[in-house]
Amino acid sequence: MNIVYGAFADEYAVSLEEQIEGLIQNKIDYLEIRFVDGKNIADIDLETVKRLNETLKENGISVFSIGSPIGKIDITDDFNEHLVKLERICESANIFGSKYIRMFSFYNRNRHPIEEFRKTAFERVEKLLELADRYGVTLCHENEEGIYGESPEDCLELFESFEGRLRCVFDMGNFILAGYDPLQAYKMLCGYIEYFHIKDGTKDGRITVPGYGQARIKEIVKDFAAKKEVVHVTLEPHLMSFVGLDRLTEGEFKREVSFKSNKEAFNFAAENLKRILS
Repeated sequence: MNIVYGAFADEYAVSLEEQIEGLIQNKIDYLEIRFVDGKNIADIDLETVKRLNETLKENGISVFSIGSPIGKIDITDDFNEHLVKLERICESANIFGSKYIRMFSFYNRNRHPIEEFRKTAFERVEKLLELADRYGVTLCHENEEGIYGESPEDCLELFESFEGRLRCVFDMGNFILAGYDPLQAYKMLCGYIEYFHIKDGTKDGRITVPGYGQARIKEIVKDFAAKKEVVHVTLEPHLMSFVGLDRLTEGEFKREVSFKSNKEAFNFAAENLKRILS
């Protein structure tokens, strides 16, 4: 089973230097870049991105994907500003040599009628795809509670509607935390999956160590690996709060296991993930 490991190293530490330390220590060669020095990659200027890329390369680390915040706004928020942000992220992806950008499918906080929500969300995703196409990058939609693509059924509708142009970053932890069966979701979405985000949780909404919960990580990844030559997974354990988390989530997380530090939590999660997938 050829599994390639990546991680959101901002869950290990804030600075790039320490993020690299965490990746090397855990023998992880790929970074899904999100926050560096407390700043979201979407807000980092291109000259700084070039310097970050040089430092990563010098340490043998490649950026597999951009963990962008695209699509994590309400359908009533300014979309033109969001397009400008995506263009900057696409430029950063090209500098890093990264093929993928993680994105979401918008919130409906004001409870607009579902058909209006759907129409606006799909129109916006189409425009995002058109922009990404110009830069030669692939948008990968992550399932998450509260956005249009929360349920397996709505995710499937998204992927089918865009006929393979939109790919899936499958987060089994997000499915179980939102009350959906991860295995059934996997069976439904398998044909659209590009890679996985790895976190674990329980049906009652508690985050736990990969392999400790009910997200069926081992079963899902091993089944996918039987169909593919290479499987990419990004560790995103959320076992501790980290700089920038409050800008990414709508509410508080409940956690089953406590740790003394982010580094301890990240190391334990990485070790356990490799153990269950070995």
